[in-house]
Amino acid sequence: MKTTGGRFFDRSTQKIAGSATLVLLCISAVNSSAETTVGRASDFLNSLGICTHIAQGIDNPTNVAGCLTYAGIRNIRDDGTAKPATIESWIYVHKSSGAKACLLPINGNVSKSISMYEQLAAAGALLAVEGPNEPNNFPVRYEGVKSSKTNSLPVARFQRDLYQAVKTDPKLAGVPVFASSEAGGSEPNNCGLQFLKIPDGASTLMPDGTVFADYANTHNYVCDHLSNVVDNTAWGAEDPALNGRWDGMHVEYGHTWWSPGYQGYSDSQLLTLPRVTTETGWQTQGKEAISEEQQARLFLNLYLAAFKRNWSYTFIYMLRDDPGQGSWGLFHADWTPKRSAVCLHNLTMILADTSPIKSASKKALNYSIVDEPATVHDLLLQKSGGLFELAVWGESAKRFNNITVTLPGGVTAVSIYDPTVGVAPNQTLKNVSSIQFHMTDHPIIIEITTDATSTHP
Repeated sequence: MKTTGGRFFDRSTQKIAGSATLVLLCISAVNSSAETTVGRASDFLNSLGICTHIAQGIDNPTNVAGCLTYAGIRNIRDDGTAKPATIESWIYVHKSSGAKACLLPINGNVSKSISMYEQLAAAGALLAVEGPNEPNNFPVRYEGVKSSKTNSLPVARFQRDLYQAVKTDPKLAGVPVFASSEAGGSEPNNCGLQFLKIPDGASTLMPDGTVFADYANTHNYVCDHLSNVVDNTAWGAEDPALNGRWDGMHVEYGHTWWSPGYQGYSDSQLLTLPRVTTETGWQTQGKEAISEEQQARLFLNLYLAAFKRNWSYTFIYMLRDDPGQGSWGLFHADWTPKRSAVCLHNLTMILADTSPIKSASKKALNYSIVDEPATVHDLLLQKSGGLFELAVWGESAKRFNNITVTLPGGVTAVSIYDPTVGVAPNQTLKNVSSIQFHMTDHPIIIEITTDATSTHP
């Protein structure tokens, strides 16, 4: 965030540094391929988050609730505060839209933070507790000591005590704790913040076994050190082991970026570490901005890529444009939807899961993408009623790829959706086993009905 976060410190000095057009539907021999495990459409929708500024008095809760409902976003992230009116605003947003809140703590005050979290939890409105926001930019004062460019111990001690307070509070049972964003990557002294739990023999300033969080937390902005959208912009940002231009897991929890750098998890450990993104995005006005259409397509890819690569939650910065914080939003400053909001609305409507659960629903589907290019990605989801939703998206910045999706026997109907166009299918066909597309820079959704789903009303 620009006031509650944002990278004002230039870490580059510290670290070495389309449309999807349906072309042809073929009735052909059944393709032989390995089964691909399916995820739940509802889990994907539950991963969608956005940063708001209700605590700062910038965002109106009534408008926030309306925007969240329209876009289908289920989680917000905001500053912490002890103000009763603000706490009631978050509860109102939850009651109006169903969205839950991930909240930053009240700086340096564990007890006041816990009280705030308890009030949200009692109303069913709390998603998660988050540690201090970017302490490299916003120092933490705890127990009379202020963190600095030479000392992160106040951050580490506060995060440790916040975690313990949450986990020993029966009113917060089951509430996850997110790590302090950028605290590991930017620690000037080796406090151990590059770990969720400090392992034995880590030789950190905090003791072995100290627990900080349940989830790693990054601000892997898709615009980081980029002047325009390139191939695999979203896919690369979501790679948990890539030491790339994005402020990702590797430089926060693998080998920290602030000189001299401290060792954390191995690449193989990073792949399975529980993780969230609490800020990412790209603005549509100002320095190195992209167009509203580019932002819309990129954000669809971003949410899908993050879920595919096992990020539990992804919060885009931010809900709406604001003169003081920039044109990062999905909505204009007057609360009207930008193309990003329209396209996300379409995607969440297409994937909305309102069907009754069927016991005969399948858990996998034999599909494949023949010679899948490096800039084309896929994610198989299933609704509770049994329908498969295969998302296929392109992350090519300047060209298109012809791809062929092959389907197994038993497919009785296929509907093709393009969320950049609308919520109705572009085409619906029967008894197909092979589909060809031109893929460029955004997703298409292939809704697949099989024998199992079509025979269970």
